[in-house]
Amino acid sequence: MTQRITFPPSPIKLYGIIGHPLGHTMSPPLHNWGFQALGVPGEYRMFPVELSMLAAMMEQVRTLPIAGLSVTIPHKVAVMPFLDGISERAKDVGAVNTVFWDGPRLRGENTDVHGFLAPLRLLPRPPRSALVLGAGGAARAALAGLRELGVDRVTVSNRSADKAISLAKEFMVHTLPWDERARAEAELVINTTPLGMKGQRQNQSPWPESTCLSAKQIAYDMVYNPQQTPFLTEAARNGSRTIDGLSMFVHQAAEQFRLWTGQSFNLDEARKLITGLLAAG
Repeated sequence: MTQRITFPPSPIKLYGIIGHPLGHTMSPPLHNWGFQALGVPGEYRMFPVELSMLAAMMEQVRTLPIAGLSVTIPHKVAVMPFLDGISERAKDVGAVNTVFWDGPRLRGENTDVHGFLAPLRLLPRPPRSALVLGAGGAARAALAGLRELGVDRVTVSNRSADKAISLAKEFMVHTLPWDERARAEAELVINTTPLGMKGQRQNQSPWPESTCLSAKQIAYDMVYNPQQTPFLTEAARNGSRTIDGLSMFVHQAAEQFRLWTGQSFNLDEARKLITGLLAAG
């Protein structure tokens, strides 16, 4: 029998994030701040949903209804069969991180690519080469973004060589063994792994201790909590330009908010809000 999830009735539009676990996410304070700042009658909640509960959750999205969802691990791929359609960008990535209503249709989008590209579009020119560390959902967004940006040479490196090879074949890019990742000649090095994320891996870096990025390279960490990771700290110490994950997080969330409400919140104020919350611990 399908397990049914119930929530208390809400007089305002209900939004939320589904995934498991959800302890690290800053999405609720950001979106709830956006609703308040723009006078939108909405409330954003955390819905810790395991894979076995996903079907029941998506039934509730339609019957309550829930006005919009952020989607995180482990549902970015699994949620797609429950939708009425997905965008071309989500098809390109092979994952959905946003669920929204398009009239009567429940659709999926991937705003991670939008967020990923935002700080890169501010560079004087696009990087000519890039190394993507990791082969999960975040790596997919990075690879799709690099393709949109027109980066000529892209390489993937991951602890699991099979996953790296499979992903590289799908996106038609190069691979490099994890132990040899420092050999890559890449202007842009992107961490899409959870190494450095708040918790058990907070003191870890995806870059080998025996080598350093150069001042000619850019270090981009998609981890945003903490804002300053070991990867970025070491790169900055050696003169590399750095891009923190907070830029991506705020921009992808702003695009979600726009899809749900048709309105845009102030990006600078949003960044200040999350920076303050991260500093407060």
